[in-house]
Amino acid sequence: MDDRPRGTFTGFSPQTVTFLSSLAGNNTKAWFETHRGDYEERLLEPMKALVAELSDFMLSIDQDFVTVPGRAISRIHRDTRFSRDKSPYKTTLWITFKRQITEWRDAPCYFFELTACSYRFGMGFYSASKGTMDRLRETIERKPAQFRETVAFLGGQKRFVLEGEVYRRPLRHDLPEDLQEWHRRKNLYLVCNRQPDNALFSRKLVDDLRTGFGMLAPFYDYLLKARV
Repeated sequence: MDDRPRGTFTGFSPQTVTFLSSLAGNNTKAWFETHRGDYEERLLEPMKALVAELSDFMLSIDQDFVTVPGRAISRIHRDTRFSRDKSPYKTTLWITFKRQITEWRDAPCYFFELTACSYRFGMGFYSASKGTMDRLRETIERKPAQFRETVAFLGGQKRFVLEGEVYRRPLRHDLPEDLQEWHRRKNLYLVCNRQPDNALFSRKLVDDLRTGFGMLAPFYDYLLKARV
């Protein structure tokens, strides 16, 4: 039975940011257990409510998205087995709307991420393989006009920017500069970066995410098809 709260997201609070900031300075099990109630009330429950608010909209973009809060929201506990940093807790929490676990690395996904000093949201590849990125590059090379048409919306807005690691040298020297910006990416995503503001602390965040995610939907479809 789906017991997710619908229509209950009222925004995060300044105490959410305070909790994340305090956790960064007191990243121990003892401190966290003392403040577990703050974590659940200030961070986890608003995240669950936000997922519930966005669920139907995200499924309208891709009916195969996983929208169960327990799978869409990142865990606060860090996996320290292979890390030099043994801090037990993450100081960043995020939501991802992605396909089933067997596909998620090479399929584009949507995300919302919150830290003590910023938040961001967008869409792209989280950890695409070289094969997936090579297929995207081949699609850009074969049909440059179609690609330019797909990303033309970026020219008329200031919300999203292109980010992602790039190769030091072009892989194809004969491509024009506007295509090189995409072609050289080892990974890519479109992201809106913000500092904590009134939208974060109100229901306006829901509208901002729906509007922004909707803007990215045609490009999501393009990336999804290009990887096949």
